Amino acid sequence: MERQRNFVAVQARGVIAIPPAIRRHLGLDQPGAQVEVLERDGEIVLRPHVPVPSDQTWFWTERWQKMERQADRDIAAHKVGSFENVDDFLADLDS
Repeated sequence: MERQRNFVAVQARGVIAIPPAIRRHLGLDQPGAQVEVLERDGEIVLRPHVPVPSDQTWFWTERWQKMERQADRDIAAHKVGSFENVDDFLADLDS
């Protein structure tokens, strides 16, 4: 993304508003998103911190978590197999 120059007013108690386009681009419009604030060489640096990166949100959907719980139950009940190599796996599929 090309560097944008945005000026925002510092409100009471030091509150600033990050422009909407930047919030969306960095995923800061997601619930739980945070911004790390650093002071470096006389500059204020804001570093986005999103608890779950947007490309991994699928994993935390209720549907996927339900499948994860089922997989955990299957593993605990020894309903899964392991194979030394691909040929053994394929042979098991053919049987």
